[in-house]
Amino acid sequence: MSRQFPSDSVGLVHPRTVHFDHPLQLSSGETLTTYDIVYETYGELNPARSNAVLICHALSGNHHAAGYHDPDEKKPGWWDNMVGPGKVIDTDRFHVVSCNNIGGCHGSTGPATVNPDTGIPYGPDFPIVTVQDWVASQAQLADFLGIEQWAAVVGGSLGGMQAMQWAIDFPDRIRNAVLIAAAPKLTAQNIAFNEVARQAICSDPGFHEGRYYETQSEPWRGLRLARMLGHITYLSDDLMSEKFGRDLREGKINFDYGVEFQVESYLRYQADSFAGSFDANTYLLMTKALDYFDPAAATGGDLSAALKDVKADFLVISFTSDWRFAPYRSREIVRALHDNDLNVSYAEVESHQGHDAFLLKIPQYLDVFTAYMDRVAASC
Repeated sequence: MSRQFPSDSVGLVHPRTVHFDHPLQLSSGETLTTYDIVYETYGELNPARSNAVLICHALSGNHHAAGYHDPDEKKPGWWDNMVGPGKVIDTDRFHVVSCNNIGGCHGSTGPATVNPDTGIPYGPDFPIVTVQDWVASQAQLADFLGIEQWAAVVGGSLGGMQAMQWAIDFPDRIRNAVLIAAAPKLTAQNIAFNEVARQAICSDPGFHEGRYYETQSEPWRGLRLARMLGHITYLSDDLMSEKFGRDLREGKINFDYGVEFQVESYLRYQADSFAGSFDANTYLLMTKALDYFDPAAATGGDLSAALKDVKADFLVISFTSDWRFAPYRSREIVRALHDNDLNVSYAEVESHQGHDAFLLKIPQYLDVFTAYMDRVAASC
């Protein structure tokens, strides 16, 4: 008997791969001579090709934003609660595209891909990529799909940074940009967190300077530690207290270094799950892309000047408990957009879930996001 999916699910979805033979010039000065991008689509493209929405993923995300890859898959795509029939990003009204960025580890060309010049995986030889490079490759994907202009480019966290870069680099190809829990650049503290995570990976004996694909070992321990550190920063103290408090797994202190507190058990579970599905070299690349993102660098630190050619309307959403990308960082973006007399809607959502709130169904968040996407749909 076939599985019955929820009525608001896009159901079974099938990833597709597009191969590009023309070179992609990167910000670093290096070139990818050929590359693949894996993507998924949900909903139909209308005859005018005016209802396409691009979803940009965050650090650990991928192309699988909604639906299921097979009938036995228990967990749907990472943003399934937002994407589907009748949901915020309504696939009855929008044609949604979600891709795995180059440098990723879920099918798009990245460090684990075989380098055509050497016959072995790129490993550390894969060039460092930036948000600007991702947007350039996504524009190539849009050309392949016959999409001249996005109704909206949407993303949370690092995805929101890509949406902003789209508005800067391709002002005529995007009508709306939705930036959720994002920032115009990282603070020194955020860069420091990323560096500790990278050092955890690089100091793992199994890392082999990034050439672990050719050995019998992988840097599992380092990647686990990197994920544990990152996960702590994605949650708020209030949420961790609510979920775990100081609860002991066995109801008593054992006076040893084993897993005693529930929060320790949770972090180890998350780390094990992540290390089994993500690539360490990709983690290094993604955190560097985060560190390097700073569109105002080209204008002497003036974000308003960096946004002077932007034409899109914007929705910017922040969360009160997000200390990784605090609301004041979103307000920096809003002020710079206002300096250019652009149409901006801004919402600071009350939450206790921390940075990961952008993934969750918080009533105020849903109301604001839905109202804006209703307006986008009406304009299509």
